[in-house]
Amino acid sequence: MNDEAPSVLAGAALLLRQRTFEDISYADIAELAGVSERTVYRRFPTRSHLLEALSVWIDDEHLPLGAFHTLAEFRAAVHARFRAYDAQPALAFVAARGAALSPTGQRSASVLTEAIVAMLAETVPHLNRRDALRAAATLRTFASAMYWARLRTSFDADAETTSRLFDRAVDRVLPAATGAARAA
Repeated sequence: MNDEAPSVLAGAALLLRQRTFEDISYADIAELAGVSERTVYRRFPTRSHLLEALSVWIDDEHLPLGAFHTLAEFRAAVHARFRAYDAQPALAFVAARGAALSPTGQRSASVLTEAIVAMLAETVPHLNRRDALRAAATLRTFASAMYWARLRTSFDADAETTSRLFDRAVDRVLPAATGAARAA
């Protein structure tokens, strides 16, 4: 991506504070980003491309997950992220929606998944690789914008409730590790 794509994504994110994703046009984004509408189409040929890129950009720029190396730090980082989602729900819902799409481009393995696997290797070294990957996939699901959005829309759950349910999920996924991690 050159300098145009980040400015297009920043413009789209700014418009999300005023309207839903469906109500944002490429012309509106182009005007706000200071580029031509054709440039927006060239960078993001479909709304799916735009939504996926915007989702990743929002996760990276506006709602990043804090660094963690232990299970306790992971819990704290996820709790902080849920609070950030509550503070900026329009961006969080777009991040959740974009993450739910089938990928339109080539993406490598998730940095988050790799970080969770590394944390599990330190926290729960007795897990074999297959079980660690299963646990990482489960933890990633419960730490996601999609999980937050589902609880927010279905149960009107706030960050505190979502965090509490996340902790219960972690306790069920890693029962042997959670006692030691909570004591730390």
